[in-house]
Amino acid sequence: MTYDAVPLIPRDVLFGNPERAAPTLSPDGSRLGFVAPDEGVLNVWVGPADDPAAARPVTHDRDRGIRTFMFCHDDRTLVYLQDTDGDEDWRLYALDLETGEATLATPQNKVTAYILEHNRWHPTSMLIGLNADNPELHDVYSLDLGTRELTKIAANPGYAGWMVDSDLRVRGGMAMTEEGGAVVYRRGDDGTDEPWFEIGPDDILTTGVAGYSRDGSVAYLLSSVGVNAARVLRVDLATGEQTVLAEDAEYDAGGIAQHPETLEPQAVTFLKDRKTWTYLDPEFGAEVDSLLGRLRGEVGISRAVRDDRTWLIHDQLSDGPVRFHTYDRDSGALTFLFSHRPELDEYELAEMEPFTYTARDGLTVHGYLTYPRGVDRTALPAVLNVHGGPWHRDTWGYNPEAQWFANRGYVCVQVNFRGSTGYGKAFGNAGNKQWGRAMHTDLLDAVDHLVGQGLIDRDRVGIYGGSYGGYAALAGAAFTPDVFRCAVDMVGPSNLLTLLASVPEYWKPQIAIMHTRVGNPETERDMLWDRSPLSKVDQIAIPVLVAQGKNDPRVKVAEAEQIVAALEEKGLDHEYLLFEDEGHGLAKPENRERFYAAAERFLATHLGGRVQQD
Repeated sequence: MTYDAVPLIPRDVLFGNPERAAPTLSPDGSRLGFVAPDEGVLNVWVGPADDPAAARPVTHDRDRGIRTFMFCHDDRTLVYLQDTDGDEDWRLYALDLETGEATLATPQNKVTAYILEHNRWHPTSMLIGLNADNPELHDVYSLDLGTRELTKIAANPGYAGWMVDSDLRVRGGMAMTEEGGAVVYRRGDDGTDEPWFEIGPDDILTTGVAGYSRDGSVAYLLSSVGVNAARVLRVDLATGEQTVLAEDAEYDAGGIAQHPETLEPQAVTFLKDRKTWTYLDPEFGAEVDSLLGRLRGEVGISRAVRDDRTWLIHDQLSDGPVRFHTYDRDSGALTFLFSHRPELDEYELAEMEPFTYTARDGLTVHGYLTYPRGVDRTALPAVLNVHGGPWHRDTWGYNPEAQWFANRGYVCVQVNFRGSTGYGKAFGNAGNKQWGRAMHTDLLDAVDHLVGQGLIDRDRVGIYGGSYGGYAALAGAAFTPDVFRCAVDMVGPSNLLTLLASVPEYWKPQIAIMHTRVGNPETERDMLWDRSPLSKVDQIAIPVLVAQGKNDPRVKVAEAEQIVAALEEKGLDHEYLLFEDEGHGLAKPENRERFYAAAERFLATHLGGRVQQD
């Protein structure tokens, strides 16, 4: 097979709205809900649990769409979150599934709501966080799902995060320290909060309270204190006795599967090159192993149904759409529901392959490669696709951008550079104050490694990314333009000083983490400016594509405007795409098409890949 024989995957198949996504079963097991287009806009659809084709839209948005929803345990209410043009001021709506009437439950302007707790034991109540009184701090409110009445139950004394239990009791909170660590406070029976334990700056991203037992006597912690990687601890709150439930020397514990009645952990997952399971309940483990043996990819389990006899299963592949099934635990029947993009089955997708290399200082770095199909793996053009965060990581599985790059003829290179999460605190903390330095040289070392193996062409490498990945693309253009042929920046900061000065109000309680991990403008102003791509704009010698959402609350539009103005003043080759109705990323399919069409042409011009002829 030759490369030209591989069919071009249309951009709308990769980046248009999914056919169906985010399915969940209602707590009584009678309904199936999912997100799907209605008149071209994503909305929530609900229908019988055993018949997805019978579902009908219950929301009717005609703008940005709705992506986040949940069924409530009163068995008649569905709640969903929505912002305005990407401003991330999330509002909570409550929809009566019997009447179809939706109520805006949090009507305040410029306020961000998030769901703290809702469960089977309190079916008509929900705890939510609202920063209505102080934009920096979220107070705790109780929402009565029957009357839609909001009642404040706890004022925030300065917590960056709250802890609540399954009886909807506030159990304490976490307050940041000036050093970038935190103090976790525990609430006593008299309602007063006392310090419980302290988290140092080195452990702040890998330590915290994960939840409580049903009777409230036990707390489950994720903690890297005293070890390298976050492990799961069981803490007896009466005696303080700690028991290690699951741990790995190198990888942080990730998801915890809990028994729906007792809330006792039954399994813990670790995101290594692929997801692995550690079973604490052998019977649960045998059931999961059976599912793993029957499905092709990585298995995710949703246990929303109260009697826990029906599970919704996600089967995640890297070379195909995500497939959803229901699993009847009594009969063992596994029933296919749908895949999120069934049209992908008509095309030849590429597998995502893990790889590792050694950085220049000896650190082992992990990542993923997705190669074009139908070509020899020799001296290929490549796109270094840098993840955002940066306190995040790439994982194995279906990735539309990886498939897009590979289908257009590029090796998609994804690197979990130092500072990425999941690899233990030593690896994470190795990224502290290394923006534009060791975090960047990890990317350069990946290029050198792949060039040295003869896999990619040193003269045809582009750098691409969003958010922190956009910063990395700009850094590649400004700091090391000899390594890359072109750069694509989506919502990336160009000036670290203005980035840190303009974070959203509700991020400010956690600004000490940014100062510890990026830099402190009061004491390290020169360093931050030196690490800003804008400071080295004169060194840019490659074409740059900049894309920005005008309403982005995290990386403000000024970040794009500063670098674009400098590029224009210097007469440097660039393109600029401004999206008036978007925030930190692109929600609307027409905007995604505009961006990906422009980026595809841009990359083809400079790297020589294929282009969809519109």
